[in-house]
Amino acid sequence: HTLGNPFDAQAVAAFCKKHSLWFIEDNCDAFGSTLGGRLTGTFGHLATLSFYPAHHITTGEGGALLVNDPELVDIALSLRDWGRDCKCPPGKDGICGARFTRQFGKLPPGYDHKYTYSHLGYNLKMTDWQAAIGLAQLKKLPEFTALRRANFTFLNKSFARHAKLFELPAALPDANPSWFGYPLTVRPEAHFNRVDITSFLESRGIGTRTLFGGNLLRQPAMSEDAVSLRILDSGPLVSSELGDEHYSLLPGTETAMSGCFWIGLWPGLGTKELENIIRAFTDFLDKKSRVNL
Repeated sequence: HTLGNPFDAQAVAAFCKKHSLWFIEDNCDAFGSTLGGRLTGTFGHLATLSFYPAHHITTGEGGALLVNDPELVDIALSLRDWGRDCKCPPGKDGICGARFTRQFGKLPPGYDHKYTYSHLGYNLKMTDWQAAIGLAQLKKLPEFTALRRANFTFLNKSFARHAKLFELPAALPDANPSWFGYPLTVRPEAHFNRVDITSFLESRGIGTRTLFGGNLLRQPAMSEDAVSLRILDSGPLVSSELGDEHYSLLPGTETAMSGCFWIGLWPGLGTKELENIIRAFTDFLDKKSRVNL
């Protein structure tokens, strides 16, 4: 749900059900958003939340996982805990009844189940003080969400007069976003580009961000030197370099990569700060208009 704006999660959930797929819902940008009166993050079998400092609430870093399936709960807890097979919580031994009584894989019989690993995992446990901060922040979420929505409304009304130059954000009819940021996409017919406007805004002390990784196939990590696409033919595996025929398969991300950027909706922004943002945009557009007369 990019920048807090819900995608059609109901349609995705129906597709996943039809094809017997797990639905992993990325809700990191959208804590507090609703779709059809239902909170985002509740449509998938799994959903992620981010508590990075810039997000809706914070614990300094880290995040949380929302799970609605018992099997996935066990898998998620195991992945969080190095891939451990045992479900016994820290400080409690023997609840699983398998500590010294079985043989797992090629380990010797009776090997301690607490130190048996059924797959590769991670160490992703949150500290108690982070959890305490998160619980205190959770109480403030309704207020934070209301302020973000108010800031979005202010900016959206202000930018309406520039709709011929920017594609403005829009939500689904039954969505009520908890906006994380305010996105703008420079239209092809505009007399400036994304780099022009973001460079100017940054020079005025207004932070901007591109829409994350853009077309990921163009990222340096996907270059031939970094990774090879292996195509299984009737013969041996061969490598294939990414090119325009691959990039063109993702036209939406191409547009986002070239023309989209966003500015923040932090709840601490007041009328003074919001008006300063609008003033900077106005100054930039006036300057560009004079240049193009």
